[in-house]
Amino acid sequence: MPLDPSYVGHSYPPSRPFQVCREKIREFATAIGDDNPVYLDPQAARTLGHPDVLAPPTFLTVLSFLGDDTVISDPGLGLDYSRVVHGEQRFLSHRPLYAGDTVVGVTSIDGIRAAGGNDILSTRTEVSTVEGEPVATLFATLVARGTAAGA
Repeated sequence: MPLDPSYVGHSYPPSRPFQVCREKIREFATAIGDDNPVYLDPQAARTLGHPDVLAPPTFLTVLSFLGDDTVISDPGLGLDYSRVVHGEQRFLSHRPLYAGDTVVGVTSIDGIRAAGGNDILSTRTEVSTVEGEPVATLFATLVARGTAAGA
């Protein structure tokens, strides 16, 4: 079933809050093999002027899931997640992300198009602290294989 093109421009309500904690940052830094003390040691981070440990820039990948669940579970959109592959991901950071931050994401659908029998879905998630301070903009492209009209 093809995606509903009328969803372009649609924004979903804010996600539930996500608490960024030292342990999640440590786990992520370990998983990517980065032992930079600014990601692991609060004192090392403070020595460099940060309020707490800093999340590695690619930790924003974790935040991409803030809005994905809402998009994936929207029956009106027509997305069959079993047919989805990840096409692209990019980030625009507005400020560093620290342990202790609590963030929410508002996801919007920026584009839907057909290509090669596939539907291409482009989303944008604006991540901010619960107080409203912008943290990052996350862009994602999902490819729903073999779902375009006429496929």
